[in-house]
Amino acid sequence: MAADADDSRYFVREIEKNDGCTLKVKQCYLGDVGCVVWDAAIVLAKYLETKQFYDPSSGVNLWAGRSVLELGAGTGVVGLMAATLGAQVTVTDLEDLQTLLLVNVQDNRALISSGSITVKVLKWGEDVSEFMPHPHYVLMADCIYYEQSIVPLVESLKLLSGPETCIICCYEQRTEGVNPKVEQQFFELLQQNFSCEKIPSDKQDPEFSSPDIHILHIRRKV
Repeated sequence: MAADADDSRYFVREIEKNDGCTLKVKQCYLGDVGCVVWDAAIVLAKYLETKQFYDPSSGVNLWAGRSVLELGAGTGVVGLMAATLGAQVTVTDLEDLQTLLLVNVQDNRALISSGSITVKVLKWGEDVSEFMPHPHYVLMADCIYYEQSIVPLVESLKLLSGPETCIICCYEQRTEGVNPKVEQQFFELLQQNFSCEKIPSDKQDPEFSSPDIHILHIRRKV
């Protein structure tokens, strides 16, 4: 399917940046979980703009020139935000989401000046040698939902994380069905090799945050 795919299949979600520019992200009307901008993705995207990371008035920009890899990127909104802030970003997801990612990267390329963004396929648990050296940051929003994906996801995090890598994970805590069990399994497995720091709401974007949506900084145990 061409990257200028039929627009009737999509609707556009707009995310306003702090500088007044707007990311316009297409979502599919039909399709699986990857085709929608989930709330956690917007919370994480706006977190990347908070003053601790990015404050032009005081010359702070922790994204400038940093290598960033997004897992399970879906529509690509988180990686796009990082790229507009100056990061060198690779957004990854499964093969069948590549078209949507490419469309959204193309539609927002005008907002990216010093940063860059590329789209690649990454299947969790498989070889990551093409993503080396280890990225400075790994970003993931709402990637914890399929029981069968927990082991390969943690395996990918282990392979992608060097001693300096910070994984920023944002997820919506869901209380129904199998979700609490899947979350518990993920964190039990993760904590064998990683330490997690929960980010308080006062460090998040004041408007785009929610008590149900958690942001964690995850690092390899030394």
